[in-house]
Amino acid sequence: MTTNTEDVLVAYCGLVCTNCGMYKKGSCAGCHSAKPKNRHCSMKKCATERNYSTCADCAEFTELAKCRKLNNPVSRFFGFIFHTDRIGNLNKIREVGLEAFKEERRLSGKP
Repeated sequence: MTTNTEDVLVAYCGLVCTNCGMYKKGSCAGCHSAKPKNRHCSMKKCATERNYSTCADCAEFTELAKCRKLNNPVSRFFGFIFHTDRIGNLNKIREVGLEAFKEERRLSGKP
């Protein structure tokens, strides 16, 4: 069986972009694109400077919740509003790998 995980976009912070309302409406192409909604995202800046696919690649924090860029009041509010567990997603990516995570999301339709 061939799998296609290209239709599942995962932001640096662990948000599944393809389940985001702004992405679905076409007002954001995801943070890996040239036209993300938040052009000044500190997580994107940090990850791109280090050439990471997601924050799950970060070796600086064994516990991602300790990263203040990733886990602060604004990002927690963002997670609450969008009903997403970004740190949980990143931990899952660390466990199974990005492609397996995307495939799991593609098959389940989970945010």
